[in-house]
Amino acid sequence: MYPASLPRCHWCGDDPLYIAYHDEEWGRPQHDEHKLFEMLILEGAQAGLSWITILRKREGYRRAFHGFDPQQVAQMTEADVERLMQDSGIVRNRLKIRSAIRNAKVFLQLQQQHGSFDQWLWAHTAGVSQLNHWQSASECPATSPLSDCISRELKKAGMNFVGSTVIYAYLQATGVVNDHLLGCHQHPEYQPTADQAGQVSNTTVQNKPSAE
Repeated sequence: MYPASLPRCHWCGDDPLYIAYHDEEWGRPQHDEHKLFEMLILEGAQAGLSWITILRKREGYRRAFHGFDPQQVAQMTEADVERLMQDSGIVRNRLKIRSAIRNAKVFLQLQQQHGSFDQWLWAHTAGVSQLNHWQSASECPATSPLSDCISRELKKAGMNFVGSTVIYAYLQATGVVNDHLLGCHQHPEYQPTADQAGQVSNTTVQNKPSAE
C-alpha cells in the first residue's frame, strides 16, 4: 500500500480498507471477466448504501456468490435466495439477491454474443479508459452520457439494478472511467512534491514482484 500521507480522493478518508481499494483498484482498467462480474454484483448491492459497507462485506459476497463465477451464479435457485436471506455476510435484500442471479444470466448472454463481456463493455470507449481532469469532487458527475448509454443497453438486455448512477460507479470501479482527482497521487498526471515522489518510488520498489 502507498503511504497514508500521500494525497488522495477525499472519499476514501483514512479507513485502511477504503484506502487500499482506492490505491489498488479504483480507476484501474479491468479486463478480467470474473472481476467485471464481481463489480456488477457489488455496485448493484450498493444501491442506497455506502460503498464502505459493501467493501466490508466483500468476502461474504465472494462466498455467497461462488467466487463471482457468473456461470455458477446463473444456476442459483429460489432456494438459494432464501438461504442467502439468512446470510449476515451480505446485504439481505431479496430484490438485490435475485438481481445478481438475473444479471449473471444476461452477463453470460453478452459474453456469448460478443466473445466476452470485456469486449462488449470496452467497445463503448474503443478500448480506451476515459481520463477526466477534475480539480475537486464537486466537479465529478454522478452520471454521464456513457453511463446513460450502457445503463440503457443493459436494461434492454434484461439486467436490473443497473441505473445510470450505478453504472457510472461501475465504470469508475473498473477503470473504464478514471475519476481520480488531479491532486490525487493515483491520477496519471499528478505532479508530486519531491518528498511525495520519493514515497511513491519507494513503495513501487517494495511492491515489485521478485525475479524468482
